[in-house]
Amino acid sequence: MTSPRFSFVPILDHEIHVTLWGDPSDPPLVMWHGLARTGRDFDELAAALSDAFFVICPDTIGRGLSSWSENPEAEYSVEYYSGIAADLLDHFEIEKAGWIGTSLGGLIGMRMASGPLAERLSFLIVNDIGPEVPQAAIDRILAYADKQPEFATLREAETWFRGVYQPFGPASDRFWTRMARTSLRRRGDGVFTTHYDPRITVQFRASPDELTTWDRFQRITLPVHVIRGETSDLLPASMAERMKTEGPRPEITVIPFCGHAPSLSRAEDTRMVREMIGSMV
Repeated sequence: MTSPRFSFVPILDHEIHVTLWGDPSDPPLVMWHGLARTGRDFDELAAALSDAFFVICPDTIGRGLSSWSENPEAEYSVEYYSGIAADLLDHFEIEKAGWIGTSLGGLIGMRMASGPLAERLSFLIVNDIGPEVPQAAIDRILAYADKQPEFATLREAETWFRGVYQPFGPASDRFWTRMARTSLRRRGDGVFTTHYDPRITVQFRASPDELTTWDRFQRITLPVHVIRGETSDLLPASMAERMKTEGPRPEITVIPFCGHAPSLSRAEDTRMVREMIGSMV
């Protein structure tokens, strides 16, 4: 286990903030977070896997410490994020990497795996997302992500995060405290708010074709494993069953007591992910 290192990488007129774990000489593993989250969500999993992998956890543009877009309708899209991902691999001189993607990160991974960028990935673990995003789930996400709450204190913010992200499932107090701390920015008036550009949700309106991609999923040939939260509204059981019969025909692992999306922060999650990777490489 190592401590994280941090870097700002210039890509496509942006600065991409990246958290790095492990030895760069080890096999590379990208972990890409969900819609309104940051690369720090993977701290526990990345730290644990850094004994065997060089782990790269970017903040997507518009999130965390990465730059915000001046053209959100064009740049806050899965296609654009995929281009950033490919350029990140080039920056670190990585020909091919494993990929673990939660929610939006899973969509990015599936897009890469279904087109010319497939050769850049060695395997794909998709955490609680499928080739179709149900409208009811989009409406739920917009209810919290389309606006930015205000918090007077870190404790107040942590209480909010624990409530909104309760579907992440069981996690330690340390996880929630660190999640709150790395998910906030203090505005000029001294008030805390969430650490992302509220315009990130424009993708639901500007790029709706990216949210139903069964045709692309059927073209994926690299090894894929799908993780599903037991009560997930983004990856319902019926969609997971269909995924098992199409494209890469992935194995599905269901995490109990979780919705969207499992945090992958516990020791048992690390053991599970190690086994998944071992079965695909």
